[in-house]
Amino acid sequence: MLKIPEHQVAGHKACDGLLGPLIDDSGRFYKPLQDDERGSREVAFYTSFSSNTRVPDHIRKFFPIFYGIQLLEASDGSGLRPHLVLQDVVSGHLHPSIMDIKIGSRTWYPEAPEDYIQRCLKKDRETSSLSLGFRVSGLQVHGNKESGFWKPERKAVQRLTADEVRLVLSKFVSSNPSDDPKAVRDSLFASSVYGGSTGILAQLLELKAWFEDQTIYHFNSCSVLIVYEKESILKGGSSGAEIKLIDFAHVVEGNGVIDHNFLGGVCSLIKFISEILTTPDECSTQTCLQDSDKSSVCNGDSKRE
Repeated sequence: MLKIPEHQVAGHKACDGLLGPLIDDSGRFYKPLQDDERGSREVAFYTSFSSNTRVPDHIRKFFPIFYGIQLLEASDGSGLRPHLVLQDVVSGHLHPSIMDIKIGSRTWYPEAPEDYIQRCLKKDRETSSLSLGFRVSGLQVHGNKESGFWKPERKAVQRLTADEVRLVLSKFVSSNPSDDPKAVRDSLFASSVYGGSTGILAQLLELKAWFEDQTIYHFNSCSVLIVYEKESILKGGSSGAEIKLIDFAHVVEGNGVIDHNFLGGVCSLIKFISEILTTPDECSTQTCLQDSDKSSVCNGDSKRE
């Protein structure tokens, strides 16, 4: 039985008659194909990537498993529609803390129509994409059973300054994430999530090493999804922290050229996370993000257990 993803933090959502992704209970994620060249481009990428022997095995863990294409009833009631069938990367988590980070100072692809390029340029300038090489597209952080999730409104998150981005990255691993400007950002879980030989920083460094050499693809407007389980840490276990690359509708062939746009964004993100690990308590700002606890389920902003 298909249902709306409970923990989606960015992208189009399948509610109120809108077209969006669906999931099932077996750990699969069904993403509707877009009608224009973006849909065919994403299919082409997954097909190529899954069979490309030039992609190292250790890099494949950073990408969702691709199970093929399936015709399904669309969430907007428009009838049968082809869907990408992918791994649901949060299905193994009970209370996943998630952050979607769009990588690159440029989010448009070279052959895009001029009006599309101008829209992307406008958004890149209005967000941290142009200045930092990445922007936070959305996030949720599990607090506890009483408070549920802290999930700031996406438009506020996407317009963060550099200092505010650092604050959010710190809040993501804090024991008390909230919009209260007086709350202390303790970055309590930074070492468990970001640090260590298998933490987010180590994974990003491994990914960076591949992008320093790979010239197969250019990953325009893709995101790094960061996921971890706070409850597991509190019980003395592993955070289960992992990264996945998602959203490949604008991937183009690399043609022997290094993807400096994506590589630069990853390097910038690595710098921010490294600073949080070395100076975890130096995270203060006067900015208070707008809480969205009263927002609708369609915006994905309700508190849940």
